[in-house]
Amino acid sequence: MATVADRVFNFSAGPAVLPLPVLEKAQRELLALPGVGSSVLEISHRSKAFDGILERTLAGLKSLLGIGEEYEVVLLQGGASLQFSMVPMNFLAGQSGAANYVLTGTWGKGGLKEASRIGKTHIAWDGGANGYNCVPSADEIGLSESPAYVHVTSNETIQGVQWQQMPSFENVPLICDSSSDFLSRPVDISQYGMIYACAQKNAGIAGVTVAIIRRDLLARSRDDLPAMLDYRTFVEKGSRPNTPPVFAVYILGLVCEWLMNEVGGLHAISERNMAKATKVYEVIDSSSGFYKGHACPESRSIMNVTFRLPSENLEATFLENAASAGLTDLKGHRSVGGIRASIYNAMPEEGVEALCQFMDDFKCSHG
Repeated sequence: MATVADRVFNFSAGPAVLPLPVLEKAQRELLALPGVGSSVLEISHRSKAFDGILERTLAGLKSLLGIGEEYEVVLLQGGASLQFSMVPMNFLAGQSGAANYVLTGTWGKGGLKEASRIGKTHIAWDGGANGYNCVPSADEIGLSESPAYVHVTSNETIQGVQWQQMPSFENVPLICDSSSDFLSRPVDISQYGMIYACAQKNAGIAGVTVAIIRRDLLARSRDDLPAMLDYRTFVEKGSRPNTPPVFAVYILGLVCEWLMNEVGGLHAISERNMAKATKVYEVIDSSSGFYKGHACPESRSIMNVTFRLPSENLEATFLENAASAGLTDLKGHRSVGGIRASIYNAMPEEGVEALCQFMDDFKCSHG
C-alpha cells in the first residue's frame, strides 16, 4: 500500500497536486461518509447527504471570496473550455456591442475563438508580438464602442503570465477566466461581472467548474438558448439540472475547508504562494542567464513559473534528472516547450525548496 513517503513533488499544471489533508480525509471517508453508510461515489445527488455537501461547498466559496447577495454561484461541468462558448451565448448573443478580449496568452485566444462563432468580437489588446510575455497597462487596452463585455484571463498557465492588478472598465462588465489562480489570493468580487474557473488547479479535481455571476448580467441571456447552456437553468435548479459531478463537488468543499480552517484564508495562502514563487524566481535571476524566464518580471505568474535552458537537449536532461530526484511534471506545454513549474496552493514549501536546490545543483554541473 502506498504511503505519504511514496509521493513525489508533482509540479503538473493540472490536474494538479492536492492538499495532503484533503486526500487523507477523502481516503478516510471513501468507503462510507460519516453517518451515511455509503461512499460519496455512490450517493444520490438528490440525497440529504449531498444536499449538505453542496451547501457546505457553496458556503465555503462565498465565505472565502466574500461573495455578496448580488452574485449567484453555480457549479457546472465542461471546464473553462465550455465557458468559452457559454459566456458569449449568454452575454453577447443579441447584444449590439462587441465582446472585447484582452489576449495575454493561449487561453485568452481560445476564448476569443469561441466567442467569434457567436457574435461580434474585438481584440482590445494582443501580446502575441512579444510571445505573450506580459500583461498590458490600462492605457494600452483599446475597447470598441459600447462593448458587451471585456474578457481577461487572470493567469496564463502556458506562458506563465499573470495580472497582478486587474484593469477596471466603467460600466462595462469584466468577465474573467480565473481557472489557474482561483482561490490562490484575495479577490475583489465587486470588480467583476463574472468569474469562472475549472477546479483542477487550486480548487480540487477535474469535473467541476465554478461560475460567479452578477445577477444583472443574467437578464441578458436569451430565452432560446438550450437549457444546459443557459446559466439561469443552473441558478434555478441549484446547480443540479442534471446529475452533477458529486465527487468533484465534495473535493472542492474539502479544499475550501482546508483553506479556511488550516491555512487561514486567502490572505494567508497568498503570502505562502508569493514566498514560494519568489524563491524559484530568485534562482532564475541569479543564474547568470543559464535559466531564462519567459515572463517580464512585472507580469510573472505566482502559479506557473516558465523558463528555458541554453538548449533543448539540456532541457531534456534537466527533466530526466528532475524526475529521478522526485520532481515530476516539469515539462513545459507542448506548444511552447521549455520548463514549467506549477506551484499551486497545495505545493508544499518543501517541494519548492527541493526544486530550487536541484536547479542550483544542475546549473553547477551543466553550466
